[in-house]
Amino acid sequence: MSGTSRKPAPPLVTGSVLTSSMAARDEPAPGCLHAIARDYADGSVVGEHCHVDGQLIHATAGVMQIQAAHRLWLVPPQRALWIPPRLTHALRARGGVSLRTLYIAPACAQQLLGDVPRGFAVPTLVRELILRMLDPCAASDGERHGRLTAVLVDELADLDPDGISLPMPTDPRLARVCACILARPGEEHRIDELARHSGASVRTLGRLALHELGCPLSTWRQQARVLSAVPMLVAGESVTGAARSLGYETAGAFAAMFRRLVGMSPHEYRTVCK
Repeated sequence: MSGTSRKPAPPLVTGSVLTSSMAARDEPAPGCLHAIARDYADGSVVGEHCHVDGQLIHATAGVMQIQAAHRLWLVPPQRALWIPPRLTHALRARGGVSLRTLYIAPACAQQLLGDVPRGFAVPTLVRELILRMLDPCAASDGERHGRLTAVLVDELADLDPDGISLPMPTDPRLARVCACILARPGEEHRIDELARHSGASVRTLGRLALHELGCPLSTWRQQARVLSAVPMLVAGESVTGAARSLGYETAGAFAAMFRRLVGMSPHEYRTVCK
């Protein structure tokens, strides 16, 4: 991943960070659409950066944890996240990731996918078109590349919005609490202990959560637990195993919460992400 890199900010999470020299090799070529392939080991991190072009972040394997515009997304296979041009974002690989991403020039980026980050379901045709653009024969054939681009433009305009995301706070006290919950989503996290860790009172944390997250902290924690289940399910973890890891007493209670937030059962979600 790359583009016009800013001065590196603290990474989203700890892990191996790609250097700016590695990122420079991914600078998109001129044109409306350009595909890039890169593989990341589990735990690899791309710190905060931005691109001149927009980026449809998609992978054929692994789950990407992406932070942008004060929100956190988990993007499994068959899903993608749209990052508009020049929007700062950061990425962590959850499991080995096979990134097959698409850069879109600013001239057509907003018209195709808008000017705010959004998740999308990726149909098989779009995935195969991206992979075809990465084929050396197609990339070196200007006419063929142009035909692929034309079809992709049509298909991208019809993508269905999709994706699970969490609001992320800007207040450093609440940010410490949210980071603690995300790091250990299966733990109980008593509110008084979180307050001591954050340096804020319980009442202040409650007020900050309503203001910055739009919901009580307990509700955000439930959403974070569901979000944390995504890489487990994609990696093949059983629903019972994921429920147990995340602190649910029964698989049924976990499945009910997952369906409420995602719109499908954990079994269904794992199937569509294969």
